[in-house]
Amino acid sequence: MCSIITLVIFMVMGSDLLAQPFTPIRGGLVFGWLFVIILMSSFSVVRHAEWLAHKFGEPYGTLILTLSVICIEVAMIASVMIVGSDNPTLARDTMFAVLMLVLNGLIGGCLLIGGIFHREQYFNLRSAGSYISLLLVLSVLGLILPTWTTSTRDASHSPLLAIFLTVTAFGIYGVFLGLQASSYKEYFVHEESEEEESHAGILEGSALYHGIMLLLTMIPIVLLAKKIAVVLQYGLDESGLPMALGGVVVAVLVLSPEGLAALAAARANKIQRVMNISLGSGLATIGLTIPAVLAIGLITGEPIQLGLDLVDTILLCLTLALCVINFQGGRTNMMQGFVHLLVFAAWIVLIFD
Repeated sequence: MCSIITLVIFMVMGSDLLAQPFTPIRGGLVFGWLFVIILMSSFSVVRHAEWLAHKFGEPYGTLILTLSVICIEVAMIASVMIVGSDNPTLARDTMFAVLMLVLNGLIGGCLLIGGIFHREQYFNLRSAGSYISLLLVLSVLGLILPTWTTSTRDASHSPLLAIFLTVTAFGIYGVFLGLQASSYKEYFVHEESEEEESHAGILEGSALYHGIMLLLTMIPIVLLAKKIAVVLQYGLDESGLPMALGGVVVAVLVLSPEGLAALAAARANKIQRVMNISLGSGLATIGLTIPAVLAIGLITGEPIQLGLDLVDTILLCLTLALCVINFQGGRTNMMQGFVHLLVFAAWIVLIFD
């Protein structure tokens, strides 16, 4: 209800509320207002997605949750791209921020909590291998390779490479989802987690109701994202803060509800669900957001630079290497969480340095 009221207010008074130049007080109030409302709406989306997750079980439940969050991410990135046309790296910064938050911050926090309460936790090793192999390939092709190709003078994809990556990334991710939901379903469940889910309580409501409400609660987020993008872009331009902070803000908005779901799963000793949420979100960001961003760039003619600089490339390679090493044994512990959190802290420091 709050999101609907806010949307109506901005439809009626948006030209006055978003008029530039912003004063610090008006800009801060409008940004804080929209940030809280979008965050609340994101929690509503995830609440309905969580109901469907419990209804249909794994891996379908996590797929519904992940795809809902990624739809919000794509909508917000598209809105910010359209508003902030002079920032061709914002989509890249957002996707990189999502990967760092998920693969280091979220996973690190979950492994730390799981280690504190349960010492060691066990997951299906084949699921981690499936996620990480695709993450490696698509991350290199989408975020690292453009920096080193000579077909363009900057970190953007050439039209041919952009079309190739859009088609192949979307296609291979679609194949992955199909296999995850059918032939290789058992890769993404763990026997103990599956047994716990079978004892879940009776769920109220119907799948049709929660499916419709999930879609309806996403609409205010998509429409309000363009409003907060105006304030965010102006604030970064005027304050002189690193432009990468724009991507961090969008990533935090998108991932907060899903992150809390993963932390709760770690506390409840459901580490397989943590893997499905965190690694699934990272893969969906690469497999769906990159094709969407490249397609928007091709259609609108806006310059899109997805290639990472050298420092971010090193951090991404280090993160992926950590995932390969830490998830090759099928069990997790607190020390692994500390290591991922260390890389996460280094990324935060380097944003400002």
